[in-house]
Amino acid sequence: MTDSRAASNPMFGPNRLKLGIFSANCDGGLTMSLAPDRWKADWDDIAAMCRIADDAGLEFILPVAKWRGYQGKANIYGRSFETMTHSSAIAALTKRICVFSTIHVPLVTPAFAAKAIATIDHVSHGRAGLNIVCGWNQEEFDLHGVTIDQDTRYDHGHEWFQIWSTLLEGGPEFDWNGRFFKLKRLETNPVSVQRPRPIVMSAGFSPKGRDFAATAADALFINMTEIDQAPGLLADVKALTERHGRPLSVFTMSHVVCRPTRREAEEFFHYFAEEHADVDGQAYYRRQRGAKAGTSTGEQVARPFVNRLQRATGKKFDGGYPGAFPLVGTPDDVAGELAGIANAGLAGTSIAFLDYLKEIPYFVTEVLPRLERLGLREAVPAVAR
Repeated sequence: MTDSRAASNPMFGPNRLKLGIFSANCDGGLTMSLAPDRWKADWDDIAAMCRIADDAGLEFILPVAKWRGYQGKANIYGRSFETMTHSSAIAALTKRICVFSTIHVPLVTPAFAAKAIATIDHVSHGRAGLNIVCGWNQEEFDLHGVTIDQDTRYDHGHEWFQIWSTLLEGGPEFDWNGRFFKLKRLETNPVSVQRPRPIVMSAGFSPKGRDFAATAADALFINMTEIDQAPGLLADVKALTERHGRPLSVFTMSHVVCRPTRREAEEFFHYFAEEHADVDGQAYYRRQRGAKAGTSTGEQVARPFVNRLQRATGKKFDGGYPGAFPLVGTPDDVAGELAGIANAGLAGTSIAFLDYLKEIPYFVTEVLPRLERLGLREAVPAVAR
């Protein structure tokens, strides 16, 4: 089947460094901060920010599926919008940006997900994407009465993906008699606009998580806090993709604090990530997520939680998100760091702000033109902006 996705989905577009908004459907965004000016996740603000990102030519909107907050004093993520309905609404408000839905496979049947993602793909005229998540925080699934089997969750996810993708490819009805699913007379109509199916992304740091992405996803999101971590991470991913014989674009996630001077940027990062850190929320996350993960070769490595600002100051910055790459500095600094990400071989990064709507205009007007001059992104026509 011909791959038609490049015609409509900017995730397959020409920009060497792709950028997208992450976690704006949740209060706090990508922070664990008590700062009073942190993101509140009000719908009108989300919609306005997504329009700015769309007009600026950013590639994607990636929401997070959350059912319970990170506790602590701020209970970050305690307020969140469900991602499939969120993305369908954003699709109707935008013109070119890819709209991901994040789906926990233990909670949604593949047939329901196929119908929902196909609906969003038609609403957006071929801009839907799926972020497939196999689950990790059991406390969130207790809300649904569902138990995650840590040993088989990725096997379950892969079978789910096989059914979902087969449905969206179209064709005659079929039965499924697998390890996790026993299904009869499967079909969905309409199928997706994108052929053979919308883009699939996954995020994983464990060996099983990366192996799952190499078999099911088009894009893998990894944790990286400094450029010098990239070669080892990318070598590990390359070994997996060669084993499975399919391409996989690699992205990371970043938090942006961009100001006219470096001092202003660093002081603001210190303000929300150190002075107003939600230490209890950070501790909850670390307990639930675990402190270590492994490579595909079985080697145990410490999660890359430490970033350059922590090393330089000795401070914890617990109000930041563990594993997020800090883009903190002037427009030149931020553009330079992003160039380093691209030159290291990554396809792009998600970005987040303490207050998305307030801060994204400065990023758009100051950082994006610098990336264009560096040859990392193409200029967006003024009419589109």
